[in-house]
Amino acid sequence: RLVQAFVNTLDRESGQDRLAQVADAARWLIDNGLLGPDAEPDPDDLQTAAGVREALRALIVQNTGGPVPGAEVLTPLRRIAAERRAVADVAGDGRVHLAPDGESVPARLLNLLLIIGEAQTDGTWANLKACANEDCRWAFYDRSRNHGGTWCEMATCGNKLKNREFRARRKGD
Repeated sequence: RLVQAFVNTLDRESGQDRLAQVADAARWLIDNGLLGPDAEPDPDDLQTAAGVREALRALIVQNTGGPVPGAEVLTPLRRIAAERRAVADVAGDGRVHLAPDGESVPARLLNLLLIIGEAQTDGTWANLKACANEDCRWAFYDRSRNHGGTWCEMATCGNKLKNREFRARRKGD
């Protein structure tokens, strides 16, 4: 859910971006554990976060049958993975938990990669998809029985695309 919420901080159709302004971004990042409670992001942090967000969106588009993201798109993720460290903690029940080592935005963004790694291992990662409407690309978790979901909402994006395809076919007749 955190990866999905992070990707959805940008509403591509309305242009609303929760990570565009420091004050709005700080509140969202703190509330979602991607920034320490006493820290404040700077413009470079927001640029890094936006790059990570779009790299994650590209991975999610791939889950939906889209292309494999190119190396340039994945650069922000590779940078976070290379420059940040995780620490292991063993809970009282013996469960091992990995967490980012640090309070900054780039340090905490590593947590998204840790979550994705777990989801890839347990098989749930493939169910996080991006809406097939290229104007939307909203991230959604596909809970359908056959995991064949295509749109964030059939009533909005699905209907728009189906109508567009219908009109294109009729025009071609």
